[in-house]
Amino acid sequence: MSTEHLTHHRRAATATRMASKVPDVTVCFWLIKVLTTGMGETASDLLAQKLGPVPAVGLGGLALAAALTLQLTARRYVAWIYWTAIVMVSVFGTMAADVLHVGLGVPYTVSTPFFMLALAAVLVLWYASERTLSIHSIRSRRRELFYWVTVLATFALGTAAGDLSATVGLGYLGSAVLYAVAIAVPAVLHRWNALNAVAAFWTAYVLTRPLGASVADWMALGHTRGGLGLGLGPVTLSWTAAIVGFVAYLAVSRDDVQDTARPTSDAV
Repeated sequence: MSTEHLTHHRRAATATRMASKVPDVTVCFWLIKVLTTGMGETASDLLAQKLGPVPAVGLGGLALAAALTLQLTARRYVAWIYWTAIVMVSVFGTMAADVLHVGLGVPYTVSTPFFMLALAAVLVLWYASERTLSIHSIRSRRRELFYWVTVLATFALGTAAGDLSATVGLGYLGSAVLYAVAIAVPAVLHRWNALNAVAAFWTAYVLTRPLGASVADWMALGHTRGGLGLGLGPVTLSWTAAIVGFVAYLAVSRDDVQDTARPTSDAV
């Protein structure tokens, strides 16, 4: 192979590889993730009350498109851009699940397995295409797109699952306890080497959605629905403030910037 050919090959390889635009998995990552799920739940309900379901979905869709466009066009990971996109995925994912149930009358017993199958299909396609589901391997446009479709599917599934458990007798507090216990399972299995890092990550990632949403609903909704009655507005604002605080810390500390030397084949 000629020197010119090698040079061209190296340039092509460099062009297809980009800096990671997703954060490393830290304690702050999980805290913010849970906060975005709860904030997305109450913000979605608040917008639906104030604007009506159809305008709320339209506004949420536009905001999601803008946030994802900003994220996809960024050249590197920027904490506030990434987490803004996650917040909008949370809000719109909640709306998607609620539209199926409230707008179209689809019961949670149907929408939950539907979103579960949708998530499984996305993960299968992602793995078949890229041979990895590791978030440390997301250094190409195609993998980034697979990542965000997966994230959207996890939020929709988590919303439907959380609402299902809350309406079958557990209530919001009971659901929060259930998912708090459930989210510890992949961590324990991974620690005992019974579950690899990638599977443990995505399992926990799905479970953060109903966990955060159940806690937020319990705090916001009235006593007649088993909640504390703090209101959708105050809960949305307080959780948003907490998100802003943690993201600001990460923007300054850069504790969540991925290590480029980390192996990408099996690490989360």
